[in-house]
Amino acid sequence: MEVRAVAKYVRVQPRKVRIVADLVSGKTAEFAAAKLRFHPSKGAGALRKVLVSAMANAAENNGVNSSALRIRSISVDEGPRIKRFTQKAMGRGAAILKKTSHITVVLEDFEPKADQKPHGTKAKPRPKFEAPKKVKASAKKEEVLAEVEAEEPAVTEATEAAEANQETSEVTEETKTEEAEG
Repeated sequence: MEVRAVAKYVRVQPRKVRIVADLVSGKTAEFAAAKLRFHPSKGAGALRKVLVSAMANAAENNGVNSSALRIRSISVDEGPRIKRFTQKAMGRGAAILKKTSHITVVLEDFEPKADQKPHGTKAKPRPKFEAPKKVKASAKKEEVLAEVEAEEPAVTEATEAAEANQETSEVTEETKTEEAEG
């Protein structure tokens, strides 16, 4: 079953109403009316009036609950233009075209799914930004210490060899001094 409402000669540019109509076409009627209520454009206000009128037509004429209605189509046609003129330089004039719209909203009834939520899904949880874990830092420190310890035996072997050479040179110097004295 279709229910329609029409508003003619609305003093809003059709292009501006079409932008808002694309946002709500295909949505449920209650959701679209709530969304249009807080939209800042002038076209949203005019479109909401027509949508609420179509919902009221469905309830009054056919006894359909407004929660069981979905927007089937929204057509925004251009109405007559109101022509005005303004003064320009050197005795000229310029036309001002004030556009009007014919807005038509067609609703259809549907059965909402029982598990479907009417206004979208549940909000996602906020991401948790945690500080870097100290385990990783300590693991890096342990790796560095292991590398240093691996290098230390080579260093200690070199120092032990150097100390051994130094001790033997000291022993030979002592023996030379003893032989020279004795």
